[in-house]
Amino acid sequence: MVEIGIGILGGGYMGKAHAVAMSAVGAVFNTRLRPRLEMVCASSADSAERYRLAYGFRRATEDWRALVNDPLVEAIVIASPQSTHRAVAEAAFALGKPVFCEKPLGASLNDSRAMTAAAEASGCANMVGFNYIRTPASQYVRRLIADGKLGQITMFRGEHTEDFYADPKAPATWRCSGQSNGTMGDLAPHMINGALALMGPISRVMAEIETVHKTRPGGDVTNDDHAQMMCRFENGAMGQMYFSRVATGRKMGYAYEITGTKGAVRFDQEDQNAVWLYQMDTPEAERGFTKILTGPAHPDYEPFCQGPGHGTGYQDQIIIEARDFLTAIETGQPVWPTFRDGMDVNRVIAAAFASSRDRKWQDINAF
Repeated sequence: MVEIGIGILGGGYMGKAHAVAMSAVGAVFNTRLRPRLEMVCASSADSAERYRLAYGFRRATEDWRALVNDPLVEAIVIASPQSTHRAVAEAAFALGKPVFCEKPLGASLNDSRAMTAAAEASGCANMVGFNYIRTPASQYVRRLIADGKLGQITMFRGEHTEDFYADPKAPATWRCSGQSNGTMGDLAPHMINGALALMGPISRVMAEIETVHKTRPGGDVTNDDHAQMMCRFENGAMGQMYFSRVATGRKMGYAYEITGTKGAVRFDQEDQNAVWLYQMDTPEAERGFTKILTGPAHPDYEPFCQGPGHGTGYQDQIIIEARDFLTAIETGQPVWPTFRDGMDVNRVIAAAFASSRDRKWQDINAF
């Protein structure tokens, strides 16, 4: 076993998740690289010290440059606002340090392109944080598709819907301004990434993006609340996606349905330890969607629990990401999703905004 010093920028919701994951990943997956929580960076010295004490870091700082440049920080996790992603990543890659960056990769497509170029020029391990597609259930679905169990895929329908802004009386916050903080920057990247992982590249899109509640107590809303998108995949399949932060009643509506010529699947993150599978080769009298509970036979389940149906949770997805990041560092081989995969998500989002503005289909290759 070899220790590796980890520096995390941001100690809030995702910073905490990554700190916990780095503390647990060695025990869960018996990784050769064993993370050491070396330094945490936050927006003030007081908050950085608070995170240090809470999460078990050796040191704390309010200066991201101090973290990136520190020789004992050997790999970096960016869990800070999108506006900081590019500068931090470019500085880290210039020093030859691996970087894991939370989604969306950049605050803009230009940022994402620059970050991808820096990552690939450096040759360093690089990954983007799309955790939901890493559930044992969704990994199983990817395997079903890859093995041809569903036949030729003809249709994909996906959504990422939540209701944390469904109440028009909810006050305006930082989420109400900046394109990367709207639904297309916050929720849509997860399902677009999921669609790309399950279905392959998207060739063109037609989208509508809207703001439902244009004002809230305390200020105006200048970014989007929900969006719908039709798409065509390069494999010929049709696609539909919907994203919303005002979907009343939905708490974690990361869900998809995939139809093929031999079968179909349904998945909903609110029941993340189950997949509904329909297979055409069963007797007519027995045909119907069957609920499959995830267990040790499914990818990345057994390291957490030996009991089928007992389930994995949100934090476990982040631990799987940590394992993958350490694997990329150790082997020197890219592990999906790389910065380029993150940039591909940003390209689809840029095309969707252009489509909504121009009211026409947009070719992804133009972005």
